[in-house]
Amino acid sequence: MSSDALAVTRVPDAVYEALRESILSQREAPGTAVTEQAIADRFGVARPTAKVALERLVADGLLRREAHKTARVPELTRDDIVDLYANRAIVEEAALRTLAADGVVPIAAIAAQRMLVDAASDASTADRSGPLARADIAFHRALVEAQRSPRLARLHALLMGEIELCTGQVQAHRLLALDDVVAQHQGILDAVAAGDPDRAGALTRAHIEGARNRLLARYDLTHTKD
Repeated sequence: MSSDALAVTRVPDAVYEALRESILSQREAPGTAVTEQAIADRFGVARPTAKVALERLVADGLLRREAHKTARVPELTRDDIVDLYANRAIVEEAALRTLAADGVVPIAAIAAQRMLVDAASDASTADRSGPLARADIAFHRALVEAQRSPRLARLHALLMGEIELCTGQVQAHRLLALDDVVAQHQGILDAVAAGDPDRAGALTRAHIEGARNRLLARYDLTHTKD
């Protein structure tokens, strides 16, 4: 059994979570092939267990698999990034306007923000990209899920897999300073608590578009031909 083997009760969930964090932290780079046998060997589990984890990641959008092809970590194009962030901004701005109209800050969002605040004050952690991406994603999920429309929450959930891939890249490549992320999140929370839909919506859109711009700048830099 490899050093990655997991001694836990719910092995399929643990394998899924470990692979998910590996993808978000960019340890599994875009384009990387992920097979059932490789998962089974890596975690010392049976292939049916590996298959469950792989299929969940495909369903989440964190892996892509065409018919009769090996699953791979998606390689997002520039157009993918632009489209994802445009739709994300529409959905999250609408969600935050609704949430702020009620003036109730969800506890789960506060907890995710606290994780980011603690990480920002702890300079001793070397590789924080996976946990930070998860906390960032949890913050946005909590805000959208807490507003009144279940349909809006479902629309957001449909985007989240590919959004998580983008968030993972932003965190892994340190495209935004953590202190800035924390400050922007806090501004959104304060606007919700104050019952200010216009400000909550505007800050949310600015936050999303800022991350998009940094990610696009890096994409353009790394895909420029000599």
